[in-house]
Amino acid sequence: MASPSLPTAPAVTKRGIWGWMLFDWAAQPFFTVVTTFIFGPYFVARLTSDPIAAQTTWSNMATISSVVIAIFSPILGSIADQSGSRKPWIAFFAAFKITSLAMLWFAAPGSAIIWPVTFMILASIAAEFSIVFNDSMMPRLTTPENVGRISNTAWGLGYLGGMVVLIFVVLFLAASPSTGVTIIGIPPLFGLDPVTGEDARITGPIAALWYLVFILPMFFFTPDVKKGLPLAKAVHSGLTELKATIGELRQRPMIARFLIARMLYQDGVNGVLILGGAFAAGLFGWGTMEIGIYGIILNIVAIGSCLAAGRVDQRLGSKTTVLISLALLLCATIGIVSTQTDSTLFGLIPLPTGTHEGLFSTGAEKAYLLYGMLIGIAFGPVQASSRSYLARNVTVAEAGRYFGIYALSGRATSFMATLSFSVVTAMTGSAHMGMAMLTIFLGVGFILLLQVSERAEARQS
Repeated sequence: MASPSLPTAPAVTKRGIWGWMLFDWAAQPFFTVVTTFIFGPYFVARLTSDPIAAQTTWSNMATISSVVIAIFSPILGSIADQSGSRKPWIAFFAAFKITSLAMLWFAAPGSAIIWPVTFMILASIAAEFSIVFNDSMMPRLTTPENVGRISNTAWGLGYLGGMVVLIFVVLFLAASPSTGVTIIGIPPLFGLDPVTGEDARITGPIAALWYLVFILPMFFFTPDVKKGLPLAKAVHSGLTELKATIGELRQRPMIARFLIARMLYQDGVNGVLILGGAFAAGLFGWGTMEIGIYGIILNIVAIGSCLAAGRVDQRLGSKTTVLISLALLLCATIGIVSTQTDSTLFGLIPLPTGTHEGLFSTGAEKAYLLYGMLIGIAFGPVQASSRSYLARNVTVAEAGRYFGIYALSGRATSFMATLSFSVVTAMTGSAHMGMAMLTIFLGVGFILLLQVSERAEARQS
């Protein structure tokens, strides 16, 4: 069957497309610097005296966020189709995200843990809801032939933005608590005290300011659709449309299979991103400096990978790009799970323990870096090409509700991945066993995606 028609010549300037792509540049430091590489590991390793319990709390935070996102994303996406304009919604959630991130500054060691958890939940929810509205703008900004390249380029741009902020933090803010200087031998800027975690806590306000500044080009230059129904009517009509869309998926089995596959593999991807840095902090005792450098390495790899994946997507298709990425993520996660402080691949390869002096001095740390590079190659394209797959196969008019369901598919069971980590880690006392659960989500998603066609069927009337 023919795929749904999309505009062949959108009346959108290059400036408008760049404005849309800069949303990823603006949004990514929250995920890179706060969630994954700096604040998250600080939360686990230094905010409390029990790293295992802190890892469980961090995982539970992600679980709560995921449940809320899963419930409300498809509803908001359907309302967006009826209310028309996306920008007011993005601005509304931006206010929550910016405020919540700024409040992370007060998460000092020994303070009440409920507050940073609460603000992380609010920031995560606001960030994901904004992404629903931003992603739903994509089908009318470009053609089906170019959507994979645009999506991967935007994702790569996001990683570049995240890396710029991460490099700044590592070079100028993140200091060793014992020496009081950063990796380039200077005291942290702004008089930050690494002993009290100020070098990690400052990442919340920095990510907030970065987001505030760099979402402005999207508001100024990227065209938005005209305002549709009033809010009350849009809510009623949107809910009706959502119900109809869910029923409509029975006539669009390829999109339904894709969404189910993504529901599972994205759970695994989210788990790797949310827990990977914290896992390394617990295993090796990495501080802000080590985690930051690890993140820089991953982001350098990710930027090049996204640019290359854009061409792969354009030539081989989105599905093939996602499958290649999932295979790499599976290999990387198995490698991480198999690594102990003195061996990797489940003890088959003994590793020297080193002197524990200097950065990444042990063999296990070097092995972890290698597996991290595989993650860096894969985790951008797996998400960008998933986004472009859906954009190719829905119409402009239905983009909001389908991208809402798309967000649901990325979050509906994502609490299961982090919850599985929490439960298994608590039961066994081993974070390795908890991380092993992520391979199930990645593997089953990979198998299900094999059954999906590159181009989905048209909507049945």
